[in-house]
Amino acid sequence: MSGHATFEPKNPALKWFESRLPLVGLIHSSFVAYPTPRNLNYWWTFGGILSLMLVCQILSGVVLVMHYTPHASLAFDSVEHIMRDVSYGWLLRYMHANGASMFFIAVYLHMFRGLYYGSYKAPREVLWILGCIIYLLMMATGFMGYVLPWGQMSFWGATVITNLFSAIPVVGPTVVQWLWGGFSVDNATLNRFFSLHYLLPFMIAGVVVLHVWALHVVGQNNPTGVEPKSAKDTVPFTPYATIKDAFGMVCFLIFFAWFLFYIPNYLGHADNYIPANPLVTPAHIVPEWYYLPFYAMLRSVPDKLGGVLTMFGAIVVLFFVPWLDTSKVRSGAYRPLFKQFFWIWIAVCIGLGWLGSKPAEGGYVIAGRILTVWYFAHFLIILPLLGLFEKPKAVPASITEAVLGKSKGAAPASAGVQAPQTKG
Repeated sequence: MSGHATFEPKNPALKWFESRLPLVGLIHSSFVAYPTPRNLNYWWTFGGILSLMLVCQILSGVVLVMHYTPHASLAFDSVEHIMRDVSYGWLLRYMHANGASMFFIAVYLHMFRGLYYGSYKAPREVLWILGCIIYLLMMATGFMGYVLPWGQMSFWGATVITNLFSAIPVVGPTVVQWLWGGFSVDNATLNRFFSLHYLLPFMIAGVVVLHVWALHVVGQNNPTGVEPKSAKDTVPFTPYATIKDAFGMVCFLIFFAWFLFYIPNYLGHADNYIPANPLVTPAHIVPEWYYLPFYAMLRSVPDKLGGVLTMFGAIVVLFFVPWLDTSKVRSGAYRPLFKQFFWIWIAVCIGLGWLGSKPAEGGYVIAGRILTVWYFAHFLIILPLLGLFEKPKAVPASITEAVLGKSKGAAPASAGVQAPQTKG
C-alpha cells in the first residue's frame, strides 16, 4: 500500500546521504506520497492526535522528572515544589496530569472508531493486536504514574490494585511482596513504579512505530470498508490528510487547553492533595476515570480471583475481536443490527464507568453485574451470531462510487454493479 519511494533529491549533499541512508525517502513515501482513501472522515484524525499526545506526555514527563524526588518521605513535597517554586511547574504538572486523561479520551475514541468500522478485520488483525498492546501499556503506565504524587488516593490505589495479584493461586502472596519490595506499599514500591513509569512510554513509542508500520503495509481502512481498487479511490497523504489531521489536532488542543487552564483538577481526586498516610484509609477508594469500567467489573464479582479474571478478561477479549466477528461486511455503516448493538455496548461501557465511581453496595453492584454480563455477551455471543443472521445493506463496489454517488444524489449501488459514469 505504501509503495516504493519516489523521492529524488536534487541537492548533491542530500543525494549523497539518501544513497546511503534513504531516510528522507522513507518519510516522503510514508507521510507525503502515501495513498490514503479519499473518503476518510474526522474520526480518522485521532491517530495523529494520539501521536501528538504521546510526544506531549514524554516531553512534559522528562522535564517533571528533573524536579521530582522518588522517595516516600519526599515525593509529595517534591510535587508541591514543582507546583509552587519551579517556573511554570504548575503548567507542566497540569499538562502531564490532564494530558493522560486526554490521551485516554483520544485512544477510546480511536478504538471505538475501529470497532464500528471493522478496522480489525482481515488483513488488519496484527494492526489491531498492536493497538491493543499499546492500550495495555498505556494502562500500566497511567496506573504507575498515578502512584507517584504519593497522596492518599495514590497510596491506597497502589495498595488495592497490587493486592489483586494475591488472588493468584499458590504464588500470589509472593508476587505481591515482590511488587511491593517488602511487606507493604512503601519506598521500594514507589521507586519501582517510578522506574517503570519512566521506561514504559518509550516502549509505547516503539510499539507505535510497529503499529504505523503495520498500517502502511495493509493500508488504512475507510468508512465504507471497501479496499481501494484504483488510483481514483485514494489521495496523497499530504496535503489532504495532513490538513485534516492538523485541523483535528487544533480542535483537540483547544479542548485540552480548556481543562488545562480552567478546570485542571476536574478529572482528579481531592484526596490526592493529602499526603499518603498508611493509618488512614479514604472513605471511598477510586482509580482514575479511565479505569472505572474495569473497576466496576472487578467489584461486580464476589470472588476475588473471579473479579481479577473478569477485569483482565475484559481487555483480553479485545485481542480476539477479529475472529469473534464473523460478518463478511467490514463497516458498521452497512450493518443495521450491528449498529444498534454497537451503541448499546457503548452505553454499557459508559454505565460501567459511572458505576465504578459509586460505592460497591446495593443496586450499584447488581447493575454492575448486569452490565458486565452484557459487555462480554457483546463479544462472545452477539458478534458471532450477527455474522450468521444479520442481513447487511448493499456495499458500494468502490470508494469512488460511494463518494461520487452520494455527492451526485444517486442511489447507493449494490455490490458488483457498475457505478454511473460522471464527467468533470
